[in-house]
Amino acid sequence: MFRKKTKQTERKNCMKRWKKSVGALLAVMIAVTAAIPAVSATSELPGTASDSETNATYYNNATIPAADPYVLYDDDSGYYYAYSTDGANSGYYFGVYRSPDLVTWEKASNGAIQRNDPNQWGSTWFWAPEVYKNEETGLFYIFYSAMLKPELREEAFAYADFEEACKIGVAVSETPEGPFHIIDDEPIDYYPYDPDYYDVNLIMDEKQMKPPASLEEGMTAPKGTYIPTIDANVFFDDDGRMYLYYSRNAYRNWVWDEDLGKYIEESNIYAVELNTDWWDDPTGSTMPTVKEEYINANKSPEDTEDVRKDGYVPIINYAGEKQEWENAHVNDYEKYNGGKKDRRWAEGSTTLKYYYDKDGDGEDEAIYYILYSCNNYENENYGVGYAVADNPLGPWDKYDLNPILSQDEELSVYSTGHGSFITTPDGTESYYVYHGRSSTTGGRRLYTDRMYIDETKLDADGNPVIWVDQSTSDRPVPSGTAPYTMRADVDTLFIDIEEGNSASFSVDIESASGAKLPLANVLNRVQATVADEDIADVSVDGGNVTVTSKDAGSTTITLTYQRLSSSGEYYDVQNEGETVFIEIPVTAGEPVFGDVDGDGQVSKSDMDLVEEYILGNVELTEQQFARADCNEDGAVNVLDLVRIRKAIG
Repeated sequence: MFRKKTKQTERKNCMKRWKKSVGALLAVMIAVTAAIPAVSATSELPGTASDSETNATYYNNATIPAADPYVLYDDDSGYYYAYSTDGANSGYYFGVYRSPDLVTWEKASNGAIQRNDPNQWGSTWFWAPEVYKNEETGLFYIFYSAMLKPELREEAFAYADFEEACKIGVAVSETPEGPFHIIDDEPIDYYPYDPDYYDVNLIMDEKQMKPPASLEEGMTAPKGTYIPTIDANVFFDDDGRMYLYYSRNAYRNWVWDEDLGKYIEESNIYAVELNTDWWDDPTGSTMPTVKEEYINANKSPEDTEDVRKDGYVPIINYAGEKQEWENAHVNDYEKYNGGKKDRRWAEGSTTLKYYYDKDGDGEDEAIYYILYSCNNYENENYGVGYAVADNPLGPWDKYDLNPILSQDEELSVYSTGHGSFITTPDGTESYYVYHGRSSTTGGRRLYTDRMYIDETKLDADGNPVIWVDQSTSDRPVPSGTAPYTMRADVDTLFIDIEEGNSASFSVDIESASGAKLPLANVLNRVQATVADEDIADVSVDGGNVTVTSKDAGSTTITLTYQRLSSSGEYYDVQNEGETVFIEIPVTAGEPVFGDVDGDGQVSKSDMDLVEEYILGNVELTEQQFARADCNEDGAVNVLDLVRIRKAIG
């Protein structure tokens, strides 16, 4: 068995309730104790401007490959980061994207984990990454699941041919982009074991597709099985305790359904409490471990000393609270002529905490919500439901009107599920970021929708209802994105007709946090116009602007920030009613040696710029360097500075 390598400690510094101090909570960790804003009777309706700083909107254009997405906000960089099962470049696992506004994304790196990481224990099925930042240590931890290498499977699951031998691993990085380095050459030291399960796979034929026809036959199978684990989600409660939620693979979990009179292979959601020493380790070298009370909780007196059989807490399953929408695959064996198993899925969970004055006595009470996905993503009944509890370990009650998110043919949105929630840094808005498809045949893509915990709508137990504003129409950009700032790397531009009739420069647009918008993303663009079209033409490729002269003279280039609407038309973005733009003066003509800044004259500003370059304080662009090299010896030095001084007089 894999051995536990770390000791248990108790966390000393508890977080404060988010409602008392969002800032204090974020100072400790950005993750999962939710600062979800309530929806009041006076809250804005979906589609109305939520950010008075701007008229900017977004829509889900489904272009970013991202199955099982998890999103966090990094306060240091001002970017949101999204991690997904797919989307990595060759040689890496897990796509890593970043966005300044939660909706216009770009690749942030090649991937989260290098395939050849020296501690690699997984072989395939690298799924569902989630990343958590410790604000105190500055470290980022990625939790993920993977299939064990073949040589490790028998030790972990008692059988070398255990078909879905999945475990949960952890890697660490000093940056959100990675690469994350796997902490240990083994997964988390945790061996959940179900002692009451009749392992019917042991009496099934070699195809392992059809279970026993009766419960009586199934109960002739040996009892007990180790549980394969996927879809890790760590919940950081504001009392300092930490919980690992995960999905038990459907494999090796045949459950007798009394209503259907047959076995259904199910995946369920379980949880276990974690120790906190790994989180407090400033070196990031400690693996997470489960609390001592779970270690060997399911071990019998007959087991030898070296056997591990750990416990768990059931969170979500079908039998505990039956809902018909979860039954999309219970007849697949017959439907596909033995090609698929009869199954149910409950996977891809994410957990959050909310405070609400449920009794109306002026005292807020804690409510826990868990969102999860059911069915296979290719099925029309795949979607997201949720359950509510007063304790992170339950018992949990499913929402009567599940699912709250599912395919919508009118919107051309399919396969909606396995997402994560994120709250804007100012704590005023929350979003559910999930995967979906724009057709029934395409790959899974990233979708972002506003999520509400609505205190004006209560369930049968008096809890606020969660709903998602599922949309492919224009919606206001998330709060805190604006105002926008546009900057160019030149103040003026000179086009040297002798050397060629064009010149280029770059432009950036920043959000309020200082994060740069991805101008290669089709949802953003810079529109350029020239005041005198007889002097020059201008073109833009992403953030690169090229000006081509047509005649000698001077003119002005105007650059305007635009966003794409769901109608397919671009519009000018505004900050408080003022269009976001900059103007660049352009001069086309014969080169003037010494006119380093390109304003058409040799002046003290040119001399100062060359002095700063010689001192190593600034860099010169290619054009600036050519104009500063007055003696054309291929260098810019004091000899050129002397000539510029003489030209000034």
